[in-house]
Amino acid sequence: MKPMPTPAPNPGPLKVAYIMSRFPKLTETFILYEILAMEALGAGVEVYPLLRERERVLHPEAARMLPRVHFHPFVSLPILRAQWHFFSRRPLDYLKLWFDVLRWAWGSANFFIGALGIFPKAVRFAYEMERLGISHVHAHFCNHPAVAALIIHRLTAIPYSFTAHGTDLHVERHMLDRKVEAAAFAVTVSEFNKALMVQECGDEAREKIHVIHCGIDPAVFTPPPSRDGTGPLQILCVSTLRRVKGHEYLVEACRLLRERGVESVCHFVGEGPLWRKVEAQINQAGLNNQIRMHGSLPRPEVIRLMPTADVAVIASTPTQAGRQEGIPVTLMEAMASGLPVVATAITGIPELVDSGISGLLVPPGDPAALADALQALGRDPELRKKMGRAGREKVVREFNLQVNVQQLLNLFLAEGKKKLATVPVAAPAPPPATEEHQAIAANN
Repeated sequence: MKPMPTPAPNPGPLKVAYIMSRFPKLTETFILYEILAMEALGAGVEVYPLLRERERVLHPEAARMLPRVHFHPFVSLPILRAQWHFFSRRPLDYLKLWFDVLRWAWGSANFFIGALGIFPKAVRFAYEMERLGISHVHAHFCNHPAVAALIIHRLTAIPYSFTAHGTDLHVERHMLDRKVEAAAFAVTVSEFNKALMVQECGDEAREKIHVIHCGIDPAVFTPPPSRDGTGPLQILCVSTLRRVKGHEYLVEACRLLRERGVESVCHFVGEGPLWRKVEAQINQAGLNNQIRMHGSLPRPEVIRLMPTADVAVIASTPTQAGRQEGIPVTLMEAMASGLPVVATAITGIPELVDSGISGLLVPPGDPAALADALQALGRDPELRKKMGRAGREKVVREFNLQVNVQQLLNLFLAEGKKKLATVPVAAPAPPPATEEHQAIAANN
């Protein structure tokens, strides 16, 4: 089935619809700030999450964006009206799309059940995107959000792309070849990921897959004027408490540091399903005064905490279920803040951290190696400063949010056969509500 013809696009700036699994999600700030940077470059952005996340802590920028986010339940009258809209136009094509998506998803309980759940909602998204004059659909994560984007493309002919990150690619690549084939292009955050995708989809997909690193704003995360290097070694770990982040190995490394007589204080920022287990491990090891659990913090507080640290750590470790990191954004933030980092030499992390230059890489699941790296940095303040400077230079050069979002925007524009010059260099963020949004709300 060919995609249904889309109405003639509205003249004016590029309009992009972003699809993600959940919004607003504290641990996925890379999507939020990519969207804000895309708007700053003049693109209009609409946000379509598959699920509404209800976080205890919310970034201020996410709170301001909420009035422009298109939240929908799985079943509602507007969703049913959207099904009838497309079915009544081309009933056979609508039914064939159902058949194709379920056929491709067969063989994976995760994708098959997910397809059943998101299909009606994706049809509603398609209905709204036509009316808003969306030029391009971009999905973050190559699993369910990319399936939703594919459905929208087949219904409307609006071109789509997606970004593959970490677990969404590493655990299960079911349907990946179908999604890459139907997409205008695909993006991933590391050369490591691209090699996996080419292996899965065939060499003919190589030119269609682009590596664009996630990035951070180096003007927001900046080094302090100076660090005195005295007192206990201040260690910072900003990450969700999940098994893939390897907190248990960092706790053990802190115990080894104490055993070796190295004074240190480790700050855990984040929450997650392993909170109680990690807390129990800390208590059992008698490390309550050495490891402080801050819970989730909004971005301004994380920014204020960075200059108080001497080194940042993420002890990422692949899980038995196949979960792995992409490239942790919090490492980029720490490096931009002038901190040396200690991390594990897995997946795309070596593309960010040059071991011995901007930080130290150790094998995963090795607390003794973690302790060795932290001890080496703890006894050499000058080495920390040197690595901190090199790390910031690397982030500014290769993981700069504005530069990397411009690369993504260029791909959107090239796909739409538009010239970069037609998009203003900077434009104010769109207002919370427009006549178009009001019209859609009236249909709800």
